[in-house]
Amino acid sequence: MKNVTDRTTNPFGMRPPCERYVAGYGDANADFHVVGDHPGVHGGVTSGVPFTNEAGRRLLRALADADLLESAGEGPVVNRTFLSYLHMCVVEGTPTEAEYVEMERFFDAELRAIAAHVLLPVGERAIRHVLGQYTARRVTPDLDAATLHATEIRGSGFLVYPIRDPSEWGEGDEETLVESLQRLQAGDFYREVDLGRFMPGDEPYRVR
Repeated sequence: MKNVTDRTTNPFGMRPPCERYVAGYGDANADFHVVGDHPGVHGGVTSGVPFTNEAGRRLLRALADADLLESAGEGPVVNRTFLSYLHMCVVEGTPTEAEYVEMERFFDAELRAIAAHVLLPVGERAIRHVLGQYTARRVTPDLDAATLHATEIRGSGFLVYPIRDPSEWGEGDEETLVESLQRLQAGDFYREVDLGRFMPGDEPYRVR
């Protein structure tokens, strides 16, 4: 099933309980869903587009090099990719734990509506949340984003590729991410089930 919408910004009309927010941006039928923390960490307060501060743009350039975007910039041209935040509201400082919990329902609804095949959580908080909620992997206090960076983790219906926060990238981190995503796309990464065996005839019937 495909989402029928030509809207790039906030394609599902999310209305969070705040005056200012940075809504999800990209292809509503994306194969890849990039998950950041909140606008204060990864940008978008001015542009309205996730990942448009200095560190965020570095990530967007890497995604473009890996062919997940057609171009990077303040209004990136998306290609099979969706960008969003765990906490889309613009707040002073860091959201409280209660505020993260309040926004989780909006994030989860959007994630399941997009139904991407690959989740790309960026930074420690997003990595912890995605691994804890969408995989069977136990999230320990000593989780090391640098070690998990650009590695494949199989989730419940998703592939997960954690990304170290681009503000912390060291030598080789960008190249490792690009090469890992290129290798992924060279194979079959689609998370689908063939229900053709339940249908008349021999044609496959694949669903997400």
